[in-house]
Amino acid sequence: MEQVVRLAHGAGGVETSQILEELLFSRLEERLKRVEGGVGVDFPDDAAAIPIGGGRYLVITVDSYTVNPPFFPGGDIGVLAASGSINDVLMMGGKPIALLDAIVVEEGFPMDDLRRIVDSMTRVLRDEGVALIGGDFKVMPRGQLDKIVIATVGVGVAERLILDKPRPGDKIIVSGYLGDHGAVILARQMGIVEEGQGGGLASDVRPLTRLMLPLVEKYGEYIHAARDPTRGGLAMVLNDWAKASGTVIVVDEAAVPIRPQVAAYANMMGIDPLALASEGAAVLAVDPAVADEVLEFVRGLGFKDAAAVGEVRSSERYKGYVLLRTVVGGLRILEPPRGDLVPRIC
Repeated sequence: MEQVVRLAHGAGGVETSQILEELLFSRLEERLKRVEGGVGVDFPDDAAAIPIGGGRYLVITVDSYTVNPPFFPGGDIGVLAASGSINDVLMMGGKPIALLDAIVVEEGFPMDDLRRIVDSMTRVLRDEGVALIGGDFKVMPRGQLDKIVIATVGVGVAERLILDKPRPGDKIIVSGYLGDHGAVILARQMGIVEEGQGGGLASDVRPLTRLMLPLVEKYGEYIHAARDPTRGGLAMVLNDWAKASGTVIVVDEAAVPIRPQVAAYANMMGIDPLALASEGAAVLAVDPAVADEVLEFVRGLGFKDAAAVGEVRSSERYKGYVLLRTVVGGLRILEPPRGDLVPRIC
């Protein structure tokens, strides 16, 4: 049977990791996986780093956005594209300074909608003080593209990199409610809610500059991993970390902040809310010596729903696994997402 690319290969879960390893990572020599002294696909993350002297790094990220529908309660593809690349730079410890974009639009796409999307994107850049320094614009014939695709390159500078290397004893902290974006896109795709009527759901999409910049400045040396839980949600982030660090991560289900309406929609569709994407939340692995202090600091920055949800442990038996302490008692394995839970989510 002929092998073909499936939607699941782009969903950010197990299948995405597998296809990237097969098509790219396994075919590159180590010297071609990074710039000397930097970080690249030798340490897969949402961004890469190039040393620029003086102990500083140029942090670069690239992403493409194909969210369907392009407008949703809480945002649109323009806000998503700008925020997503800004956040990927931030999660590696960088201060975002510039963005490039490439917009591909289907012939016949309403000009008013295009203006609205671009206005959203530039408004984020203006508010964040991030320069738009280049890009590209193309139009595809009608029927050869579904509405609009935006690709962005984010650029930043880091004094100290945050590499995803959690250590035994680290506490897992989340900056607030999880799964909001995934839930609202799922509801829109299923026709449960309309564009302007979120049914109690709204995307959390936003830049995390006011969280990460002060946090890195004050506690950067104590943050051993940072990620925004986009495709694959918290479940994918923690499984990536446990596998890469050879540890076991134990999560308290009752401590994870999930809105009741998000949990309700996810359960109705048979999806684990811990696998739903967030576009305005951060997951941190923090040294236990300062974890309580960091949590209060995060709440003081305005992220009042931040919570400590688990810890990293050393275990030969469960090395590389994530264990969920359930609300009814006992432990179960929290597996990385498989298949395409919510297609074209970002």
